[in-house]
Amino acid sequence: MSEATIELDSSIAVAPKCSNVNNNNSARSSRVGSSISGPDSDAECQRFGWCGWNPAWLQRFCTAKWALFWLCWGGALQGLIVNGLINVSISTIERRFGLRSRQMGLVASGYDLASFACLVPVTYYGGRRGASKPRFIAIGLIVMGMGSLVFLLPNFLVGNYRATIAEANVCETTGLPFNSNSSQSMTACELNAMGEGQSENLTWTVWLFLAAQLLHGAGASPLFTLGVTYIDENVSKKMSSVYLGIYYTMATVGPAIGYVFGGQLLLIYTDWMTVDPVQLSLTSDSKVWIGAWWLGFIFAAAMCLLIALPIFGYPKLLPGAEKLQLERVSEAHATISEADDSSNVVRGLPRAVLSLLANPTFFFLNLAGATEGLVIAGFAAFLPKQIENQFSISPMYSALVMGLITVPAGGGGTFLGGYLVKKWNLACRGIIKMCLLATTVAALFTICFLVSCPNPKFAGVTTGYKMQPSSDSPALVASCNSNCGCSRTNYDPICGVDGVMYYSPCYAGCVQEEHANSLKRYHNCSCIEQVGFVDDGNPSSEAPHFRPDATNRKCDSTCQTLPLFVALCFILMVFTFLATMPALSATLRCVQDDQRSFALGLQWIKVRLLGTIPAPLIFGALIDESCILWQESCDKDAGGACLVYDNFYISRYMWLLALICKLGSVVFFACAWWFYVPPSKPLNANGKEDVN
Repeated sequence: MSEATIELDSSIAVAPKCSNVNNNNSARSSRVGSSISGPDSDAECQRFGWCGWNPAWLQRFCTAKWALFWLCWGGALQGLIVNGLINVSISTIERRFGLRSRQMGLVASGYDLASFACLVPVTYYGGRRGASKPRFIAIGLIVMGMGSLVFLLPNFLVGNYRATIAEANVCETTGLPFNSNSSQSMTACELNAMGEGQSENLTWTVWLFLAAQLLHGAGASPLFTLGVTYIDENVSKKMSSVYLGIYYTMATVGPAIGYVFGGQLLLIYTDWMTVDPVQLSLTSDSKVWIGAWWLGFIFAAAMCLLIALPIFGYPKLLPGAEKLQLERVSEAHATISEADDSSNVVRGLPRAVLSLLANPTFFFLNLAGATEGLVIAGFAAFLPKQIENQFSISPMYSALVMGLITVPAGGGGTFLGGYLVKKWNLACRGIIKMCLLATTVAALFTICFLVSCPNPKFAGVTTGYKMQPSSDSPALVASCNSNCGCSRTNYDPICGVDGVMYYSPCYAGCVQEEHANSLKRYHNCSCIEQVGFVDDGNPSSEAPHFRPDATNRKCDSTCQTLPLFVALCFILMVFTFLATMPALSATLRCVQDDQRSFALGLQWIKVRLLGTIPAPLIFGALIDESCILWQESCDKDAGGACLVYDNFYISRYMWLLALICKLGSVVFFACAWWFYVPPSKPLNANGKEDVN
């Protein structure tokens, strides 16, 4: 940061024209004199301010350092919202609105769909001469804030959440076998129809979530295209990788902040303003607990508006930018630079596309970005959910684990990648080789997804009642509860003293419910082995205290493999993000200077189309395939969330996806390195042969 500041401060006195800026090497030298000797009025368009108000005291912020500061917060907000708050809330939203992972995969893809649609117009018109990149970015932040407000609307449109039906969900012996007792189930469905039950068709909320994600994607599209080129063209070539490394590091830290912040919000009951969870005997340890997932989006929307204000004030080019551009030496792919040496200015959209597609290094870097984007987007959306179910921990702890991994590994790997490019002074070929080596190491550590836990004991699903072997398909009805008239629409899981989860107190054969502060205790459960009484150590007690057969909490997991998973996943993430900044630098260097904005836009189109758009859909579908028990609903079209996953299959699916994507990245980086042809006679800005 200090070196870049010195370089920029030394050129503040120069007042170049910011209109009609042409990056063409052959045209630069002819304008040097006029740019430096121009009148003071020419520098007015390079002053910081709003609507003509640009006092002198504000100009201290008109530097690359301060521009990077505000852009970093914009990138962090994008990560906090899209990859943090939303991803950590996916499992909670699924339970709250009865949605499936396929449906939430569609919601997650909405961000990339909108970004895909906006990339061409944003990068082509935002990257043209005379266009103000900061204004495009600021407007995008406002749109992203609107998307956050839309995303939280379903919480207020569906009314209060009802964890359980009003009456006790216990066994009421009917004297009839279960398959003859349809009246009990009908009663529950009738209660739902009257608005007094827990199950209703809320699948329409998917479209509202999707609309919000479309706004998020449209608003974020300028951040990592125009934002990157704005930084790159306003700093020296030597410092570009460091500045971009800091920018992408903050973009990586954003999701980590979102994981931790969103996880803490899940400890607050979703209807905390109108409902006291203690009266419902609910705690965050309960399987039916729904946290306040929506609170974070209010904060995010306000922050988007606040960060957009200073970014609006930045000029099209910072003072001294033209002087820095004159010092650049092109490293574009040799065949492209030689073919278009006479006319580097892109004339029209079709010619720009054809010029970039003819660059094999750029083409293979795009494919590598697509495979990396597929695995990163997929795990960003569903890895918290996988950790939660695989290791039987709460959404809050799952979010905390993700945050602890992402901050040092993702942020550190991103910054380290940009720093190493500067420290080793790597040329384009060396940068691509670095990406290849880092991705190869990352492919080896995909074995972290093979670390799994045995399926938790769930009566009638993964184990039989009274520890009997389970059948191949879920069989919640057994001899101990066949006369209870239980309904599968009343999902209220409890943990028995035998360490087994039961679908509800009714399916556990419990006939007595006791409320103790924020805990429900159940006694006389015919499906749970009786354990007698315990001595509480109080000699004044008149009667022994009977231990409850079950409570409405989750059973503690006996699996101890989470630390091993975290360690291996940490290494995988370090080497994954170690290649992100070098890959970006290689992309910017292998194309002509006047093509950089549009090249990034075209690259993001391929990354989104082949990677980040299908990723949540693929991951969501495979996670649904791992489900072995679905929640039932009175409305057959309502779907329902998954209640129990098969840990073996979910871990194998995730490992195969990660391994295939990483091997694809290795192949594409190798091809980009093999086909790259450096310029035979690199020329400096004055058209002379570079001697360095």
